Amino acid sequence: MTVPVAVLGSSGSIGTQTLDVIRAEPDRYRVAALGVANSVDIVCEQAHEFRPEVVVVADADCAKGLRGRLPAGTELLVGADALVLAVQCADTVINGVVGFAGLPVTLATLEAGKRLGLANKESLIAAGPLVQRAWTTEGAELLPVDSEHCAIHQCLRGESVFDVGSVDCQRTGAVEVAELVLTASGGPFWGRSKAELAGVTVADALAHPTWQMGPKITVDSSTLMNKGLEVIEAHELFGVDYDQIRVLIHPQSIVHSLVSFVDGSTLAQLSLPDMRLCIGYVLAFPRRCRASFGKIDWADVPGLEFALADSDTFRCLTLAYDAGRAAQTAPAWLSAANEVAVEAFLAGVIPWFAIADVVEAVMQVWPGVVASDVEAVLEVDRAAREVARATIQRTKL
Repeated sequence: MTVPVAVLGSSGSIGTQTLDVIRAEPDRYRVAALGVANSVDIVCEQAHEFRPEVVVVADADCAKGLRGRLPAGTELLVGADALVLAVQCADTVINGVVGFAGLPVTLATLEAGKRLGLANKESLIAAGPLVQRAWTTEGAELLPVDSEHCAIHQCLRGESVFDVGSVDCQRTGAVEVAELVLTASGGPFWGRSKAELAGVTVADALAHPTWQMGPKITVDSSTLMNKGLEVIEAHELFGVDYDQIRVLIHPQSIVHSLVSFVDGSTLAQLSLPDMRLCIGYVLAFPRRCRASFGKIDWADVPGLEFALADSDTFRCLTLAYDAGRAAQTAPAWLSAANEVAVEAFLAGVIPWFAIADVVEAVMQVWPGVVASDVEAVLEVDRAAREVARATIQRTKL
């Protein structure tokens, strides 16, 4: 019997790679639902290949272009709220939706007691307390798709005190963990001094040496903000204190993360960079994906290097730690300010170094709001963006 899977954000990198995994194991999985924001041509092609029960298009205007084009038996649902309805069609949901539009999907999946493969950073970073409450629903599983967190999950799966995939791991498992180590490629600027970074361009920031990603996340990698956000996610996922989460630069991107235990042992997960391995792990857990993604030829492995992250030059990493420790809506405030700053950099409005300056200035006026519900988180996001834009405007003047 095949497992019904909802692939939400199916036109993006995570979505298309999820479909690759399903193609590789059609006897284990079937696509029950596809969801996109506005990529109607792509989702139409996907629908004809996979014949899902439901296709969701969040943008109502774009959805008009799908009328009459879907295969027989596939229902079209329209509007951002319809993404939540698609959750009901599946046992496993891969949430690759970009931005805050993915938060309702996360909450609905967990509240329905289903398995969630989470690739939507905003869910845990901006709304960690809300996700934690939904995660306590009977049957709910949260499995991370990010390569670093998937690596940690794999390192913990053999530890009897951990119920990985369940919120229970946060209640009991952390006592066995001495340290989580998240690895980072270092992005395009690792090893450069402050002076050498003074005049970097947008093209320089987008030239990632390892991963092919969208502009925003690639810039985040260049500032190490992306790794800082992953530190917050690791805290939320595994219940380990921030003082026990460390970042090391690992340019080869072979070791995706490590876990050190109280007895001195360290486990690591190694593979070639391939997100399909992480997606296959989420779909198959507690079994393994039969298709081999990211397999290493050990005769050709280069030397593996590690170095401490330079938080003085790459200040966004420290800002993320500070926001995580402040908790509640501080991570949401940080994330929103960073998005606005990165947008301004990509538009040529501010230099690369000013990204951290803007985020730091905005964090100094975080109002201390509690993450009581979705509306509170959304309001904090709106307010932080307003403050960030005003900060950038003052900087320009």
